Formats: sequence, structure tokens, C-alpha cells
Amino acid sequence: MTFRATRAARPARRARGLLAALAAAALVAANPGAASAYAGPGVVAGDVAAHDPSMVRAADGRYYLYSTHDLVEVRTSTDRTNFTRAGSAFTKALTWTSAYGTTTDVWAPDVSYRGGKYLMYYSVSSFGSNNSAIGLATSTTGAPGSWTDQGRVYSSTTSSDYNAIDPNLVVDASGKWWLTFGSFWSGIKMIQIDPSTGKQLAGNTTRYSLATRPSPGAVEAPFIHQAGGWYYLFASFDSCCQGASSTYKTVVGRSKTITGPYLDAGGKDMRSGGGTVVNATQGSVHGPGGQSVLRDADGDLLVYHYYTDSGATRLGINRLAYDAGGWPYLA
Repeated sequence: MTFRATRAARPARRARGLLAALAAAALVAANPGAASAYAGPGVVAGDVAAHDPSMVRAADGRYYLYSTHDLVEVRTSTDRTNFTRAGSAFTKALTWTSAYGTTTDVWAPDVSYRGGKYLMYYSVSSFGSNNSAIGLATSTTGAPGSWTDQGRVYSSTTSSDYNAIDPNLVVDASGKWWLTFGSFWSGIKMIQIDPSTGKQLAGNTTRYSLATRPSPGAVEAPFIHQAGGWYYLFASFDSCCQGASSTYKTVVGRSKTITGPYLDAGGKDMRSGGGTVVNATQGSVHGPGGQSVLRDADGDLLVYHYYTDSGATRLGINRLAYDAGGWPYLA
């Protein structure tokens, strides 16, 4: 599976598609007696050790892939297959974030292009703590080193019942801006955003609840994607960041309204632990999650990380398809 779209690239695309099919077959072979439940990751190459990836396509066709750590790691690609490390989003430490345990270890960026500029929401926290904050940076190009920090957007403390990390900006069908976030504690939350500032709308300070799981169940990494008249809420269940022992899986629910309720394919509310599994551990792919969705010219893509048998982090990219009932699956 590959993602080049030009006529000249079709022979190479077919070859890489064969490689992807072989890779999927290898997954089944590595798990004797079981069919492959999910399509294997598409073929990617180069520097692909990206965690919590968010990808955008610039006006010149270049892809920028942003990921956790090192002042937000940046990789570039011209074909969605070969990736090169290209520095970091920020050029210096973020001093205001020291109150949250770090000035350089920036997590889970969410990058989009809105209103003539690139917006990056990002997380700062020490691992396992909900003394956390979400910040905002802006850029006119989206390139490494071009970002101007706009400071704190939202935060949580050790006395909060939620965790302000893993942000995702979504604009609804009426043009209103919203920010989803959350990890562990009481689950996934949402606030309304003022488009003029990129920060919380003063006229609506409600913190909506979108998804939770019974303790000690974990839910994090929300991403809302619009397709076919639905809002799809993707999230990651269970444990990340344990290499090949990770139990992360990607789930989805959907709603006709941005604030929910989000129900899974069986009709269970995600606020009661619902979530239809889209991707999970199989064969040599361990703990796929930390996902985002990119709508590209040739369709929707699920962008995520997973771990190899050796515990190394890897970038995963799959096409998203939708079944007759409108539910997304990996293709």
C-alpha cells in the first residue's frame, strides 16, 4: 500500500502495493491460525520513528509530519512514503511550560491549516501526571523553526478529574471551532475555541464529556473527523509506550452533532466505555494508536504509531474506507 498519486508513479505504486500485500501476509504468517483482522501499515521508509504523529500537506505538495519529543519533531516527505527528519518545530525551549515539568519534551502535536495560517496545539506534562497544559503555536509556512508560540490554552492540575493533553482542533459544519483533549482520569473532553485567538471562547466555558471508561480502563488521543454527514471520534484505548508489550488499540464512535453523544457500531455510548475497534495488535504490529486523520486529495488516511517486535516506534499510514453502514475501516 502506497500513496503516490501521479500517473508516472503508477508502476512504482503497483510494486509497493505488492510489498504491502506481502507485508500483510507476513502478519498472518507471524500469527499462525488467525486471519489478519486489520490491514497492515502501508509501506513507509526513511526516518519513521515517529510517536503521536500529525501530518499536513503544504500548498507546494510537501508533507510535514509532526510528532512527540524534542520541541516537536518534524519530518518531511514529497510522496507520503519516504520521510526525512527536518529538525524541530521550535528552535528554543518553552519557558512557560516549566510549571508542567518540561521545557523541551513537547507531546502529541495537532497541526492544521485554518484561516490562512498553520495552527499547532501541543501538550506539556510529566509522564503519568495530570498537572498538564495545552499550548498553541502558529506559523505561516508550517516549516521547522517557523513556529511562534502563543502560550497556554488550557490546563489541568493534580486536583482535576481530567488531563489536559492530546489536543485536537475540529471545525464543525457551521464553522464553530472546538478542541478535544484528554488522557486517563475521567476521559475525553471538549471545549469551544474562539477562532480569533485560537483559545477558549469566553462566551462558552462548558467542558463537555465525550468518552470515558470504567477504572482502570484507559482512553486518550482523541481525534474527530467529519465524513458522510457524521462526526467520527477516534481514540486510543489501553496502554501505550511499552514497546512490544503495548496494548494500545484504536477505536471509533460517531455522532450527528459535534458535542455527542458518540455511539459505537453496537450503539454503546463512548461515555460508558463504548468504542468499535479499528486497529489493534496483530502479528508484528504492536499497540497501534496515537492516531490522527488526514484528508488528502485521494482520500482519508489514518496516521498513527505502533511498535515492532523489538520495541521500536514506527509510523503507520493506512487508507480509511467506509463500509455500507458508514463505519470506517483500514484499507
